[in-house]
Amino acid sequence: MTRHARNCTAGAVYTYNEKKRDATESGYGTNAQRLGKDSIKSFDCCSLTLQPCRNPVVTKQGYLFDKEAILQYIITKKNEYHRKLKEYERLRRAKENELAQQADSKQRERMDEFVKADKPTTLSKKHKLTHNATTVVEAAGSSISNMSNGHEKKLPSFWLPSECPNAGAAMAKMPDATIFCPVSQQPLKSKDLIDVKFTLLKDGDTKRSLIAKDARFMCPITHDVLSNAVPCAVLRPTGDVVTMECVEKLIKKDMIHPLTNCKLKERDIIPLQRGGTGYAITNDRLEGKEKRPMLQV
Repeated sequence: MTRHARNCTAGAVYTYNEKKRDATESGYGTNAQRLGKDSIKSFDCCSLTLQPCRNPVVTKQGYLFDKEAILQYIITKKNEYHRKLKEYERLRRAKENELAQQADSKQRERMDEFVKADKPTTLSKKHKLTHNATTVVEAAGSSISNMSNGHEKKLPSFWLPSECPNAGAAMAKMPDATIFCPVSQQPLKSKDLIDVKFTLLKDGDTKRSLIAKDARFMCPITHDVLSNAVPCAVLRPTGDVVTMECVEKLIKKDMIHPLTNCKLKERDIIPLQRGGTGYAITNDRLEGKEKRPMLQV
């Protein structure tokens, strides 16, 4: 008996391959596909600009940035914090003024009640009618609607949330001055950035530019070529990028820097994060998903 292909239509079983093929062609369900090489950020590219770094720096968590890009990000976040702080101070002063006005109005109401309590209550019938009419007029003039007393032209959009009486109080929140890393979401300070020094690969090819080369850098100790497939680490004292194999086999034995002979600590070895996608954020999830409508039974 001859063997059938995996897409055999004469079989009684609905195979997995046929199910995946039909799901792809039907337009329903979630499509998942592993990202190719063109979609992966290179290990020596900035996590913000996704371009090769001119002045590379690394955070304590091992994320690589271009110095100009990350400093611009920090300045932008600081300006945003100062803007939010000014808005918070303005709303706080407005709330304090509102509370002071409410206290003054309550004080005046108590004074008016005290004055009215000393007046004689015996009024004639004509005076009672006049008093009732005046009360009705005052009640109409003290309406809580924001469209009365000539405000229909001043506040035409009364349905907007910003026109509500408690809109300012809801937005009055103290802003956080902490700046977080755009990738790891950990607190970030400019003084914590560590300068990185890549060692150029000595291949003798001077005709092509550095960016056009696939292999650009090497480990300064073992002279191994650095790439996305090679785990790397940054030595904090000098900023040299070495392979993790060099760290495990040479450096961690005596914890001495091979180039400067200075003593190293565990925190001086920073693993360089790699293998991130170039779509939104650097991570280790190398699979792209497309969510489509689902068939409901």
